[in-house]
Amino acid sequence: MASITARKDRDSLIIGWQVRVRKKGYPLQVKTFDKKAQAQAWARQIETEMDRGIWQDRGEAERTTVNDLLDRYAHEILPTKRGDAGKVMPHIRALKAGLGEKSLAALSARDVAEYRDARLSTGLKTQTVRHDLALLSRAIKQGMMEWGIALPAGNPVLNVRMPAPSKPRDRRLAGGEEERMLAALAGCENPYMRPLMLFALETAARLGELLDLRWENIDFPRKTAVFYDTKNGDDRTAPLSSAAVAVLHSLPRDLAGRVFPISESAVEQGWRRARKRAAIEDLHFHDLRHEATSRLFEKGLNPMQVAAITGHKTLQMLKRYTHLRAEDLAKLLG
Repeated sequence: MASITARKDRDSLIIGWQVRVRKKGYPLQVKTFDKKAQAQAWARQIETEMDRGIWQDRGEAERTTVNDLLDRYAHEILPTKRGDAGKVMPHIRALKAGLGEKSLAALSARDVAEYRDARLSTGLKTQTVRHDLALLSRAIKQGMMEWGIALPAGNPVLNVRMPAPSKPRDRRLAGGEEERMLAALAGCENPYMRPLMLFALETAARLGELLDLRWENIDFPRKTAVFYDTKNGDDRTAPLSSAAVAVLHSLPRDLAGRVFPISESAVEQGWRRARKRAAIEDLHFHDLRHEATSRLFEKGLNPMQVAAITGHKTLQMLKRYTHLRAEDLAKLLG
């Protein structure tokens, strides 16, 4: 049963209402409200949930702000994820600035939708905002599943419409860009930049996979490389072309055992500088994966063969990275 008691100041003026809900088998629930009607509504809700056996303790959700959740996620979960945590931190900072003071118990789908619209109104790419919301959703899911944060209404992000995804990139190398970029990379202080581009074009591997590759994963007699714990969660044994093997033979052996002993941030910085020297616009390192995948098809490999090399799990995913030139297809038609 619920009891509602008036809270008074020294002059006996009512300043709030305290609710105490007791029911056998459940912990005592106590909460204070400014208005009696609010106290009565909360008491009815808690009693109904207990009667139906669906009550969950909201205490942790009420004590935990979005700031708290994201701080814990960054400290405990991000270090276990693949990729550069530095890429995630701008999204965390944006979420904390827009929603950080909200308790998880009070966070609603409307709050998340207003955050989404505010971010989009600044001219940000839709993909950036999608990453924001996806990160918040993952953090809330982690809190609900592992950290004892009960949200009876569920994850509010799941009730919000995601911005439309950005149009997939179809950027390929053209007009001597490959030669210009390789020449510019040859001038980098880091000697691994040019071989990294050559190896990426031969293997269609992701940057993270390339940077994680170790000499012990290379089988020269069989001409294969094993990429462990890839983005889709699987290990992958990829064939190496003669050109890829030649790149490997040209590299010095790092004492730590990595084939390309360079950080992701260093690659991105070196890439930007080389691209500027080469006078090339809008070319990302990841575009090399598009280029390499398309070249595999142009060599006559079928989709299953290409997927075995690139690690794509579905043909739809593979299609997003495959941009065949119409003039090349015309040559095949005769």
